[in-house]
Amino acid sequence: MFSGYCHCADCQAWSAAPINAFSLWKSDSVRITKGEAELGTFNKTEHSYRKFCKRCGGHVMTEHPRMRLIDVYANLLRGYRHQPTLHANYASKMVSVRDGLPKYSDLPAELGGSGEMLPD
Repeated sequence: MFSGYCHCADCQAWSAAPINAFSLWKSDSVRITKGEAELGTFNKTEHSYRKFCKRCGGHVMTEHPRMRLIDVYANLLRGYRHQPTLHANYASKMVSVRDGLPKYSDLPAELGGSGEMLPD
């Protein structure tokens, strides 16, 4: 559905980085093929259910039930090439990125945000 970079405080804390790369997929198109019993869940809010490996602590994905989307960490998908199309929550950025991609103050309207754009 979407791939890009998120700059929100929650993603910054979860990823321990100023920017978090995401790949959003329709919930019904994501399937766990191995190790589901080893997944732990943490949800800070009802909007995001973070999934992590209970063995190594690695981040796996985040379910966003309100949007009916799942963010699967791109580096875990064999053969997937992350091709970002936007920056989300750019109003709370820690670093500026001048890459020509659209910069949304919060989220695109299609994802329930204001759709407000900020300058590159």
